[in-house]
Amino acid sequence: MTKTNALESLVIASFVPGLPVRDVEAALAEALGDQAAISKSTVSSVCGQIKDEYAAWARRRLDGITLDYLFLDACFFRMQAQPGPRLVELIDNRITEIAAKYSPMYPAAMKCLLADREGLTAYLRFPAGHHHRIRHSNFIERTFGETRRRTKVIGRLPGETSCLTLVWAVLDRASRGWRGLTMTSDGLRLLQDLRRSLLDPPRQLRPRTVTATQDDDRPGNVSTVA
Repeated sequence: MTKTNALESLVIASFVPGLPVRDVEAALAEALGDQAAISKSTVSSVCGQIKDEYAAWARRRLDGITLDYLFLDACFFRMQAQPGPRLVELIDNRITEIAAKYSPMYPAAMKCLLADREGLTAYLRFPAGHHHRIRHSNFIERTFGETRRRTKVIGRLPGETSCLTLVWAVLDRASRGWRGLTMTSDGLRLLQDLRRSLLDPPRQLRPRTVTATQDDDRPGNVSTVA
């Protein structure tokens, strides 16, 4: 029974809406009996045909279809990614691919993208849980916006002391609403590695030169100079 098309369709119909493999296996065992229960590897294999169906759908031809309206939208999904140099390298390669593809159509935009690639990927070296807070400067810009909003009504400030006092008061009150970042053991370890690599990078050892000199005619009598 586990090899019939009907059962494969049942597995896919259970898996696609979001049921984990364990629940799919339990549901089949309850409905069909223990002998009909299938393993996790079998469920994964059956669901692998979804990839083939998607690949066929993605390759289908559209030149024979006449469109009157075309609606385009997008969704954002979170995926697990290990932060660090490897992730930066992957994103850097992706930036290169995008620039190569779109430079003929949007040369100015791609030039800006390539010029700022180091700044765009710097945050990826830090703990993944901090990315949403450190990937942009909105945090600073909002604070400066509050400062400008209060100084705008004054116009010209009477002096440096009054200016600094007002700016400090705005920042002090704004900081009370700032939220901290959650520090995990892995995150702390990553930050320590980053701090060590930036502030105390490993020094390159001077190569050791070995010179062999023959003191006399006897074999094996060799002295070395570093």
